[in-house]
Amino acid sequence: MATEEKTGERTPLDDVMDDIRRALVLHVAKADRDEHRDIYDALENE
Repeated sequence: MATEEKTGERTPLDDVMDDIRRALVLHVAKADRDEHRDIYDALENE
């Protein structure tokens, strides 16, 4: 993963990029849960 340079000042672009990253992580997590639903269900029922 690329490192980010910390300048101390946040820009509107930083906020938008954080929102996009958050949405992408949630989307990938949901897709993973949907794809592996049987495993998640089995773990919940242990």
